[in-house]
Parts: sequence; C-alpha cells; structure tokens
Amino acid sequence: MHPLSRAARWLGSRRWFMRAAKAVPWIDRRLHHVTGGRVSLLGIAGLPSMRLTTVGRKSGLPRTVNLLYFPRGDEFVLIGSNWGRTRDPGWAHNLRAQPKATVEVRRRAVPVLATEVTGERHEELWREVLDFWPGYAMERAEAGRELPLFVLTRR
Repeated sequence: MHPLSRAARWLGSRRWFMRAAKAVPWIDRRLHHVTGGRVSLLGIAGLPSMRLTTVGRKSGLPRTVNLLYFPRGDEFVLIGSNWGRTRDPGWAHNLRAQPKATVEVRRRAVPVLATEVTGERHEELWREVLDFWPGYAMERAEAGRELPLFVLTRR
C-alpha cells in the first residue's frame, strides 16, 4: 500500500476531516484543469480516482466529477457517500436516469454502463467497500441513509 494512502485512510475515517474535506472537489477540479489531468488529490494520496461524466437528468448536459472509486477486477465501484450528506450526490441521480456514462482513468476515456446494486448483493459489496475504505461507515452513519453503490462495467 502506498504510504500516503495509509494516511489518507486514517484521515478519511475522521469526522473533522470529512467536514473540512468539502473543499477537496473544488481543489481537485482546479488541479485537473491546471495539470491537464495529470494530477489529482486522490492520485497524490495513492488512491484510485476517476473523472465520471454523466448526462444531467434535468439539463441533458454533460456533468463531470472527480471521484474515489473501488477497483474490483474489471469493474469500477462508486459509492454515493456525498461526504456524509443526507442526500445522494447528483451523479447518482444522473446514473439512475441514464446509466450510460464515461469515466476517465489515468487520462484514458472508457465508456461504461452503470448498475445500481441493491438487496443482498449490496450488503456483500458493502463489506468489500469497507475493507477498501473504512471511512465509508462513518459517512453512512453521518448521512443517516444507506449509501448507494454503483458497479460500472465497460461497454
């Protein structure tokens, strides 16, 4: 494990950091823009990151967000934690409305199809997700809701 990812995992399980980390998406977008996609905060921390582009469910326009993902074989798993907020993130609503999306991983665009995981499969995958990033348990408790899980497969 990358030494910084240990620090990131430790920070990611601290409530005070979760509240302060709301600036992370803003900083990450700026880093991506300034470096032409070569640098991201998650990448610096040794964590897997992607740029997810969905179609806005209301606007019909492309919407792009940088996200931590759980690499699971050939699949990408996304967790709709929304930093412990009480509502699902916008990208989750967009994927439910239009599951075809694009991810950019290591500066390579990959067309994907998203499937939201529910029921027993959700519980099984949730255990794997917590092994990957234990801080999600705190975010779920803070949000007071089950966090949606999406499996993205290559199209």
